[in-house]
Amino acid sequence: MRVTMIGSGYVGLVSGACFADFGHEVTCVDTDAGKIAALKRGEIPIFEPGLDDLVSSNVRAGRLSFTTELAGPVAAADAVFIAVGTPSRRGDGHADLSYVHQAARDVVAAIEGFTVVVTKSTVPVGTGDEVERIMREARPDADFAVVSNPEFLREGAAIADFKRPDRIVIGTEDDRARKVMEDIYRPLYLNAAPLLFTARRTSELIKYAGNAFLATKITFINEIADLCERVGANVQEVARGIGLDNRIGGKFLHAGPGYGGSCFPKDTLALIKTAQDMESPLRLVETVVAVNDQRKRAMARKVIAACGGSVRAKRIAILGLAFKPNTDDMREAPSLSIVTALLDAGAEIIAYDPEAMASAKTLMPEITYAPDAYSCLDGADALVIVTEWNAFRALDLDRVKAALRHPVVVDLRNIYRSGEMHERGFTYVNVGNA
Repeated sequence: MRVTMIGSGYVGLVSGACFADFGHEVTCVDTDAGKIAALKRGEIPIFEPGLDDLVSSNVRAGRLSFTTELAGPVAAADAVFIAVGTPSRRGDGHADLSYVHQAARDVVAAIEGFTVVVTKSTVPVGTGDEVERIMREARPDADFAVVSNPEFLREGAAIADFKRPDRIVIGTEDDRARKVMEDIYRPLYLNAAPLLFTARRTSELIKYAGNAFLATKITFINEIADLCERVGANVQEVARGIGLDNRIGGKFLHAGPGYGGSCFPKDTLALIKTAQDMESPLRLVETVVAVNDQRKRAMARKVIAACGGSVRAKRIAILGLAFKPNTDDMREAPSLSIVTALLDAGAEIIAYDPEAMASAKTLMPEITYAPDAYSCLDGADALVIVTEWNAFRALDLDRVKAALRHPVVVDLRNIYRSGEMHERGFTYVNVGNA
């Protein structure tokens, strides 16, 4: 199949490379000439484990290419995927669909013959209807079908998620479009990946509902962690105890500083706005968003308390800046709120992250960045672990203690054992343990 991907960001690049690896002929189109030039040189603009090798191998095989020219690839395509950004709209929190709408206009001007136009971007319910309206008004003669096919990729595990998905959701009631989508995903279908066909609006809502539910699980266990600290319970054991119930499951029950990233914050907010517009408010999701925002600031207060009630003129070492490990994504990262609050309280911040420092420097230019974890700790009054990179899970604790001015460790990801840390002489504070 001939596939054209509009947008070579996180979703477009990962999806395009994976489709090419299935044997399809894929062209990624982007308006950013610099990004396309870098991709042609073999430079990957994001950090995603395994993506550089996947892209380079399929470029060498002639199945994957990059261009700024849209017309030719769209005219030749059996399916055109729209994978452009849908950030929160400034001022009201609705999803900004301007990039999606512009892509629709550009695509319909170039299609030849029957073409399936697929919204891969995360979009509110009814976006497919609007995309179809825009395209039909622009070219009443065009032969196409608009399909919803939301992505379910976790940053840091995106390739595995694409190739071994829990499900593939496709929103269409057009028989010709269904056949094209079945052919595109046939390599996964043969491996028994569930292919779920729904109405288009249902497919759009599945994406938002899934993200909102996962955000709710995270926020739920974080509030249980606060209660554990008050009553003398252990949140990790509580999470395991409820997670063993197969009706609940153990995933997304890890207490921490709150969720961030490119999906949960903007998608929960967009879902709330859609529900309010439809006069069917989602009070539970509204509370999840509010609690999560408050939690990030509360983590800074935890650090201040661990430092004796004040961090003024104290040097605080931060390990981990990205919103999660195995990514360089700083969007809505808890570290942003935590660092800002500590700076406001008078602290001096030095930080290290294996991949996210280039992005972090543009967002937090006022802090110091260390070349490695141990350099970050040198002379600090406290260590704060914000992101659970594997490189931080087995630090040389004797070296850590020797480097710190005061042996204070605030572990916001619970990657160390409280008993062992206390035995080694640390003032150790984690999440969800008294």
